[in-house]
Amino acid sequence: MRIGIVCYPSHGGSGVVATELGKELANRGHVVHFISYQLPFRLDCFQQNVFYHEVEMLGYPLFKYPPYTLALVNKIAELAEREKLDIIHAHYVIPHSFCAHMAREVLDDCRTRVVTTLHGTDITLVGNDASFNRITKYSIENSDGITAVSNSLAEETYSTFGIRKPVRTIYNFINTRHYIRQPGAREDAGIPKNCRIILHISNFRPVKRVPDVVEVFAKVRREMPAKLLLVGDGVQRLETQAAVERHNLQDDVLFLGVQSNILPILSSADLFLLPSEKESFGLSALEAMACSVPVVASRTGGLPEVVKHGETGFLAPIGDIDAMSAHTLNILSDTARLQAMGEASRLRAENCFSSEFIVPQYESFYQEMLEEKCAV
Repeated sequence: MRIGIVCYPSHGGSGVVATELGKELANRGHVVHFISYQLPFRLDCFQQNVFYHEVEMLGYPLFKYPPYTLALVNKIAELAEREKLDIIHAHYVIPHSFCAHMAREVLDDCRTRVVTTLHGTDITLVGNDASFNRITKYSIENSDGITAVSNSLAEETYSTFGIRKPVRTIYNFINTRHYIRQPGAREDAGIPKNCRIILHISNFRPVKRVPDVVEVFAKVRREMPAKLLLVGDGVQRLETQAAVERHNLQDDVLFLGVQSNILPILSSADLFLLPSEKESFGLSALEAMACSVPVVASRTGGLPEVVKHGETGFLAPIGDIDAMSAHTLNILSDTARLQAMGEASRLRAENCFSSEFIVPQYESFYQEMLEEKCAV
C-alpha cells in the first residue's frame, strides 16, 4: 500500500505513535510518506520506503498568521495525486483530518481513503471547544475509517459528538524488541543499590499534574532513600520546582529536561509515576512497563486498559496523594513484589501492546477501507 501519514512532529504521544507506525509499516513493505511542518523527531535516520514532505508556508504581510492549514491541504492533494496514495492517515483531528478531507475535495477523488486516529486532546480539549466542535464532528463523520487509542476515548467520542459511525479501538504500541530493560543502566548511572528511583515523563502541562509527583515523592522520601527523575519540560516546570524547594528536596530531585533517548533512564527506574488528570492511553506508562517498571497512576481515561491494578502496578483516584504514596511504598518496600510486578509489566507489554500485535490491526483496517466502494 501507498500511505500518507499526516502528524505533528513533536514529542507528544500522537506524533510518536504516528512516526513509529509509519516506520513499522515501511519495514513490512509499504511505502510511507510523512507530511508535517518539520521532520518528526523519531524520524532521525534514513529508512527504506520512508519519505518526508515538509509543508512550506507563504510569508505574506497580509496574513496575520501563516496559513498552515491551507498549505497542508495543498501538500496533501499534491502528494496524493502524484504518488497515487491509497490511504491518507490523519493523526489528530484538527487540523490533520479536516485538511485530508479538503484535499480529497480539491482532487474530487474518492479512491484515496481517509483514516483518522483520535489520540485524546483532539477530542477532549480541542474538539470539545466551541470554536472547533463542528469541524471536529464533520471530520470524524466524513472519515472512511476512525480509530481511537483506547476504548475509553472511543466512548468519550460517542458521548461528546453523538456520532453514529463506528470507532475502532486500536491501542497504542511499542516495539518491545527495542523497549527492553538494559542491564547495567543503574550501575552506569552510579545509583546506589539501596536507593529507589521514581520516574516521571511528560510535557509538564497542567493535565499531567506534575506537582503531584513531587508531593507523592516527598511522602516516599520520608520513609526510604530515593531519587526522583523528571523527564520533560513545559508550563508547569516552575510550579514543580517550587514544590521541590518547599519540601527541601533539591538534592533528591533531578530535572533532566527533554530527552530523545529515554531507554537508559527507564532501565534505571524502579517505579513510574503518572498522576494525570486525563490520559487517553498513557504511552509513557507502556514504555516503562516494557522496561519492567511497574506503574502507579490515576484511574482515568485509558490508563485502566493499560495498567492492571494490583498486577502491573496500582491505580488511584485523581489527586489522591495519600493513596498514590501508599501504593508506591507498597511496591518499593518489598523487593519480591517489585520484581514480580516488573515482570508482569513486561509480559503485559509484550502480549497486548507490541508492534508485532498491533501494526497488523492497522494493515487489516486499511484493507477494509480500500475494499469499500466509493459512495455514489
